[in-house]
Amino acid sequence: MPDSPTNFDRLRPREERLKAFGFVQAAQGYEWRGILPKTRLEITVRVNKSGQVSAELRDPQSGGTYILHRVAGASGKFVGQVRREYKDILGRIAASCFEKDVFKSRQAKELIAYAREKYGDELEFLWKQFPGNAVLRRKDTGKWYAALLVLAPEKLGLPAGDLVNILDVRTPPGEAETLADGRRYFPGYHMNKKHWLTILLDGQVPSREIIRRVDQSYTLAVK
Repeated sequence: MPDSPTNFDRLRPREERLKAFGFVQAAQGYEWRGILPKTRLEITVRVNKSGQVSAELRDPQSGGTYILHRVAGASGKFVGQVRREYKDILGRIAASCFEKDVFKSRQAKELIAYAREKYGDELEFLWKQFPGNAVLRRKDTGKWYAALLVLAPEKLGLPAGDLVNILDVRTPPGEAETLADGRRYFPGYHMNKKHWLTILLDGQVPSREIIRRVDQSYTLAVK
């Protein structure tokens, strides 16, 4: 049975990056084949249509599946080398072909796609200790114009429940305080509350309004 490596937890594939790496379309998604350089085992990595990754090794001499690298008690120079090479290639595929998949709400995904298409910007995850926090910044000024976060709703003063996705954007002075209603809009979370507005990305605020505010924030992100 193919392995389901953990390198890809909370990641999602980017189709264009898979193709650039050498993945080819297959019946269930994409597939890549290679040779581990030192142990000469054949590796096949598959990414299905849901973004799930599986990998397997084969011994080209016997034609059989190699599994000792997955056996906790297996030891020896050869199996150790296999583990290192296997981990290395999967790490390179994860870094080259995948992106973080932290934000689960539909509106968060729409916003990420919009920033990529409109401004050519990608999320920046700046803090290892806060993997659910990311920012978007202007290339010309280096200023943030949006921040996406995952947090517990009670941190916004809402009833306890599942984690929520929020968006921080810049607003003209005073506007955030006027809009804040404690349900959809909030004073900037971990931001200057006079100049930043937090929006709950749960569908209460229409997507067109969110995009408008992102564009406004982009305009305000000047030196």
